[in-house]
Amino acid sequence: MELKRLFDCIDYQLSNYPKEDTLGAKINGTWVKYSTQHVQDTVNALSAGLLGEGFSGNDMTIEGADKIAIISNNRPEWVFADLAVQQTGAILVPIYPTTGAIELEFILKDSAAKAIFVSNKDLYEKVLTVLDRLPLLKKVYTFDEVEGALHWNSLLAKEPALLQQVSAIKATVSPKHVATIIYTSGTTGTPKGVMLSHENIYCNVQFSKVSFPFPDAPHMKVLSFLPLNHIFEKMVTYIFLYSGIGIYYAESLETIPENMREVKPDGFCTVPRLLEKVYEKIMAKGSDLTGIKRKLFFWAVNLAEKYDNQRSRGLWYNSQLALANKLIFSKWREALGGNISFVISGGAACQARLLRIFTAAKIPVYEGYGPTENSPVISVNRKIPNTDTKFGTVGPPLEGLEVKLAEDGEILVKGPTVMLGYYKRPDLTAEVIVDGWLHTGDIGVWDCGRFLKITDRKKELFKTSGGKYVAPQPIENKLKESPYIEQVIIVGANKKFVGALIVPAFPTLRAWMKENKISFSSNEDAIKNAEVQNLFKDLVDSFNKYFNHIEQVKKFELLHAEWSIETGEMTPKMSLKRKVILEKYKDVVDKIYS
Repeated sequence: MELKRLFDCIDYQLSNYPKEDTLGAKINGTWVKYSTQHVQDTVNALSAGLLGEGFSGNDMTIEGADKIAIISNNRPEWVFADLAVQQTGAILVPIYPTTGAIELEFILKDSAAKAIFVSNKDLYEKVLTVLDRLPLLKKVYTFDEVEGALHWNSLLAKEPALLQQVSAIKATVSPKHVATIIYTSGTTGTPKGVMLSHENIYCNVQFSKVSFPFPDAPHMKVLSFLPLNHIFEKMVTYIFLYSGIGIYYAESLETIPENMREVKPDGFCTVPRLLEKVYEKIMAKGSDLTGIKRKLFFWAVNLAEKYDNQRSRGLWYNSQLALANKLIFSKWREALGGNISFVISGGAACQARLLRIFTAAKIPVYEGYGPTENSPVISVNRKIPNTDTKFGTVGPPLEGLEVKLAEDGEILVKGPTVMLGYYKRPDLTAEVIVDGWLHTGDIGVWDCGRFLKITDRKKELFKTSGGKYVAPQPIENKLKESPYIEQVIIVGANKKFVGALIVPAFPTLRAWMKENKISFSSNEDAIKNAEVQNLFKDLVDSFNKYFNHIEQVKKFELLHAEWSIETGEMTPKMSLKRKVILEKYKDVVDKIYS
């Protein structure tokens, strides 16, 4: 395979299938399309402007290259900035728009970012709150017009000398050069900068195109709404650009249904939580139906739950499902624009039941898997009717990668997609890359000898069903600052939100109850008391302000017995045995999410 740089996608597209809708966005109520030529001209002018301001790759080393950050919602300008920064040899540092001020300051300081692109007034003001503690950050550019701020358009330069300089520097950028540093949260909550080269991401793009497969299809369109700062959406963006597939950006998560109907996309990428929301809305509408319509709706859903692409259920079932598709599921497809041929789910485990139902309804959902450190995809289910799809697994490994399981079941991967390492952290890099094998921290098994199935997480770090990482320890440690909380464990892996199991500090609680003239008879009765429940609700709410929205505890359950070594929930070193607790209190955890 001939290695290319990520920014070569525009020249490639212009040479092979120039389009009128390389990118699209809704502006003031109207969809605006950006042609391949427009994208190329804009990116080159932006690169020239960055060079004119002194930002570049310098000696093209990780230490020497300038770092330029971006904190923005999905929009064409995000891609313009990404490509333009790459062409100068500088390195892009993407940041979640929801990132709190403390973490934002850490990332900008750790990366030594010299400039940042921000999308709007709110994010501009967030950056301003930390700016005086970032002496290296010289420029803040906004995509929206913001009073007092530098607008990104001011960077667009068309002087021939600068444009020639862009061409000269582009030619010196190696596929081995770092394209981006993406910060991910570790188990301690301290972000780590994952260094990914052009080669890393480009190989993941091409391996994915071959394995899935993605055709070169300039007639196709996708709707993009997963954050572009996440490696999954960033990587598939390059799949679409190298395949000539038009990318339209949803206005917001709330407008996705409307945007789907307007754009009529052929596909999109998602996380399980968004699929769950779609399904919940559909089922709520079905429940509102009456009479024969209601019976038909639930008859169709019941049929879809039995769908299995691995084996035929016979002529009678297939005939019934065809009828259900005509009568019921056709309306589901219309709600998504009527053209969906693929949905790719990643970031967290997706319910096999939802995969069956949507696929049976001719809205095929393909689950994949991979960490940021692998650029990211390791495995993905293949396009049906191919039998290389098995619900409940994350599919076979991508062609071009080596995947094996360690003795403890940890998933290991080797190949050109494995990151260069963690920025400034050779110690952490040496822990996760051993003899070229990336240790993912995920535990898996082989299903039928070829489908990878994720069964556990080696460390405590977990993801919600929305695909967001949560580090439980910092939250637990903060909650335990309360004199009323003895022990706590944060739960929420693959769930909609973060929850908690809390063991009260009963001596303190008894004193509070006495002070408030509430009788105490036993621990069991105390935790059921309405006033006690309100006390802990107020406590949890007071601590939630220290964490971002994803990390905040939405619901909790109080437990009457303390965890101990004797009862098996703690190690001799007095550490919590998370797996044991989760198994022992499964019913209580289920109650949180019921």
